[in-house]
Amino acid sequence: MKTLFFLLAFCFIFNFQSFAQPIQKHRVIILTDIEADPDDTQTLIRLLLYSNEIEIKGIIATTSVWKKTSIAPESIRKIIQAYGKVHPNLARHDAAYPGAEAFLTLVKEGLPIYGLQGVGAGKDSEGSDWIVKVLEENDDRPLWISVWGGVNTLAQSLYKIKNTKKDKEAKRLIAKLRVYAISDQDDSGVWIRNNFPDLFYIVSPGDDYGSATWSAINKYITDINNATISNGWLAENIQQGHGPLGALYPDVAYGMEGDTPAWLSLIPNGLNVPEHPEWGGWGGRYELYKPDFAKLKKGGSDVPLEPETRAIWTDAVDTYTPYIHNEYNRTVRRDTLTFSDNHVTLWRWRDDFQNDFAARMDWCVKSYQSANHPPLPALGHSEKLTVKSGAVFALDAAGSTDPDGDNLSYLWFHYPEAGSYKKMINIDSAENIRNVWVKAPVVDKEETAHFILRITDKGQPQLSRYKRVIVTILPK
Repeated sequence: MKTLFFLLAFCFIFNFQSFAQPIQKHRVIILTDIEADPDDTQTLIRLLLYSNEIEIKGIIATTSVWKKTSIAPESIRKIIQAYGKVHPNLARHDAAYPGAEAFLTLVKEGLPIYGLQGVGAGKDSEGSDWIVKVLEENDDRPLWISVWGGVNTLAQSLYKIKNTKKDKEAKRLIAKLRVYAISDQDDSGVWIRNNFPDLFYIVSPGDDYGSATWSAINKYITDINNATISNGWLAENIQQGHGPLGALYPDVAYGMEGDTPAWLSLIPNGLNVPEHPEWGGWGGRYELYKPDFAKLKKGGSDVPLEPETRAIWTDAVDTYTPYIHNEYNRTVRRDTLTFSDNHVTLWRWRDDFQNDFAARMDWCVKSYQSANHPPLPALGHSEKLTVKSGAVFALDAAGSTDPDGDNLSYLWFHYPEAGSYKKMINIDSAENIRNVWVKAPVVDKEETAHFILRITDKGQPQLSRYKRVIVTILPK
């Protein structure tokens, strides 16, 4: 009896500790050339709706090649004030939403100067000093810098760190930085990469925006349904009938939310692992290498196009065959069309993150009972498995639930580009059931394979969450 009691007590303590430990939020500071294009306003509205799950540490108004001599912090404050009006209703869906007053204190200003003209001795700003201040906090979590315009405010922070800190301290602070830039929108981006070769930096270099991975957020893709990026969809699901925050969401001018990919990977959706851009997620997939300068294209701005001097996290290619729905019998099957390029790494998730945005806009005006909330995927085993070459193993979504009591749809698939084993491992049975059996390929060296569980509810709009299972395959 004593042994049984001990085991029960141990299980209770273990389970309590497992559930009591909250997921650490990712920290982010935003650099935005807001008012250069309506898309910064669009992106900021979306970001505030995820402030319950992402810790926003600063929103800094900056310049860019499209807005060289002025900044617009007042536009940031206007959006935050609209957020304040819907905050009471958002808090009914999640009490973790910060109040508007907290965000107003985080609005900072960079210099109203373009690019490297704003970097050097005597060029500190409220924004550049703030980045250094946050880095100096007693917090070991990475600090993401999400760059929606020019990056010279960060360049000045780095200049100050390099010139005022001892080498060991400077290295420690810079090691905490993670940068995701929406291409190069001033001449300080390549300067940063050349002068700080160890800095974690995600970017599609140059200014040929159409070939950049991030542009897939609003790119019309032939032969798929593009409804969730249409102007009609935005009007119905975001702009109209969703309170004062949605009413501020501007019509698309050049492209919908071109800056949003710079932080989408920070959302804790079960798929995103921002420290591993090569694993893929809502913000796209990126690999670490030095781009071939001869293949870079000039896109029309006067941002200099220079060779990279070191490896950066940049564009990667996915080969993707969508699943389509059947009206009868098995509910999903693979399409006959396959897509392959760097844009695929982002748009393959687009319907999921657009529906997620629409649901959160509903939270601005609807009660908890009348709105939809994302499902809670679970696994009947570890997120990391080790199997022998050629062995059959199980993947199981046991314990998955939905907070609204909605029916759940399951989908399992191999993501070959994310692991070391690059050949597709097919699930020979139906992929849309809770538990599937997979036969490991025969390998002659240790390999890894990533399997993704996508769970989707049948609420309105339909919402998806994921689990990633990393399988290590050992040779016999």
